[in-house]
Amino acid sequence: MNSPRFKLSSIIIFFICLVVLISLSVTIFLITNVTSRNIENQLEQKAINTSRTVAESQIVKSGLVFSEMEEGIQEYAQAVQQATNVLFVVVIDMEGVRKSHPDPKKIGKSFMGGDEIQALRGKDYTSKSTGTLGESLRSFTPVMDTEGTQLGVVVVGISLEEVQSAIQQSQFKILTGSATGLLVGIIGAFWLAWYIKKSLFGLEPYSIARIHEERNQMLQSVYEGVIAIDVDSKVVLVNKSARRIFHQAGLMTKEPIGMDIGDFLPGAMLEQMLKQTAPELDEEQNFNGVSVISNRVPLIVNGHVIGAIATFRDKTEVNLLAEQLTGIRLYADTLRAQSHEFMNQLHVLLGMIKLEEYEQVKQFIAKLTDHQVHEVGAVTQHIKDPVLSGFIIGKISYARETQVELVVHCETEIPQPKDGSVTHELITILGNVIDNAIDSVQGQQQRSVAVRFSYIDELLELTVTDSGPGIALHMQETIFSKGISSKEGKNHGFGLYLSKRSVEKLEGSIDVLSDENQTIFSIVVPYEAGGELV
Repeated sequence: MNSPRFKLSSIIIFFICLVVLISLSVTIFLITNVTSRNIENQLEQKAINTSRTVAESQIVKSGLVFSEMEEGIQEYAQAVQQATNVLFVVVIDMEGVRKSHPDPKKIGKSFMGGDEIQALRGKDYTSKSTGTLGESLRSFTPVMDTEGTQLGVVVVGISLEEVQSAIQQSQFKILTGSATGLLVGIIGAFWLAWYIKKSLFGLEPYSIARIHEERNQMLQSVYEGVIAIDVDSKVVLVNKSARRIFHQAGLMTKEPIGMDIGDFLPGAMLEQMLKQTAPELDEEQNFNGVSVISNRVPLIVNGHVIGAIATFRDKTEVNLLAEQLTGIRLYADTLRAQSHEFMNQLHVLLGMIKLEEYEQVKQFIAKLTDHQVHEVGAVTQHIKDPVLSGFIIGKISYARETQVELVVHCETEIPQPKDGSVTHELITILGNVIDNAIDSVQGQQQRSVAVRFSYIDELLELTVTDSGPGIALHMQETIFSKGISSKEGKNHGFGLYLSKRSVEKLEGSIDVLSDENQTIFSIVVPYEAGGELV
């Protein structure tokens, strides 16, 4: 059972709001406690300062000493109370009898609260107690004369309700600010979620993870080697096939990811793609002795090059595949030509039979038989390799179909090769050269192609001569290069290139001699016979 998947926006909003809420809660708790203590300390200090000021007053001291001056204490205490906005300012004598009070009726009566005893003993302190005016924060300050004798006590009270009100007002401001911060955090969370979602093309985390995994699996499964770099020329990707090729080349001495491409693969020239926008396709490269066919492409996003990628394959494998495809095409062309020629002959016979020209039918069949015996027999008699002889016979049929005379002459007997792959290479070589020769004589008054075979001292010499208009002098030096052709249009210039490659693979040579009347291709390759010549 799959676990529930939450949207990226929901996750971002939830966690940002949670973080903001926790942060603000901790902040509110700490600030509220500190603020409450500060407010309480400030009011307590206010009470202490007021009581000490009153205790130092000469009016209070004189009123406590001389009874006729007691009334001055009440007037002074009321004035201080109004000026400082405290709950009460009470002066008591050493008997605890009030000499001042906000309620004049309470003057002359004993002080209430029970927390004045230590003050009557000369101590200066604060306390919380309940008196006639309710619960209050009280500051006690002894009144001393000049000789240090205690005359009484000054008590200044601040209502605890006032303290709590001040604290609540401060807390309300803190909560208001915190709520504003939380609102801003929620708005920011929604904006951040929208921005990230937009940056990720609307994909959810599980979708990104799945795409990433699929991408890796696809890249690792590709048979071609793949290597990619970022804009700083650092290697960011090397798939399994590339690692296999690099291992063959002896380059996998360390992990390539993160290395500079110039240090890991100096001959790759991949960093050049960071400076251009045009790809380089089907280029041959050499990695420490291993030849590969490489495609290098810059990675462009929004008009900016963000990296480059190269795909490559072992040249040996590419060559084998190309040669196999070329051989199959040549075999198919040969069979098609023979089939087409045979159908034409059947049509001729059918027409003669319908006309009841039986004598001509006999002559036509005799001619075909003699021709077949002479043509096929001459080839099979001298060329002992059945694949090669069948191929040559097919080419003769193809040439006849295109109204070109193809003459095959064997100066010596051609044995079957010891290595069967040599036959395949010879078919590639002859197939492309003969096809080019047949094409070149089209439109000429004399349309003839001659193929000569000679085998001496384990060397096979092949000569293909045609009566075409020849090859221009400036093209003779490059005629074997890939993409070079005298024909117009695309998809030309590969036949002679493949022939040249096959000749080189057999460690032989191929040359061309051409003028305005004819073109001669001379091919010499080592050829080890598979048995004794007959």
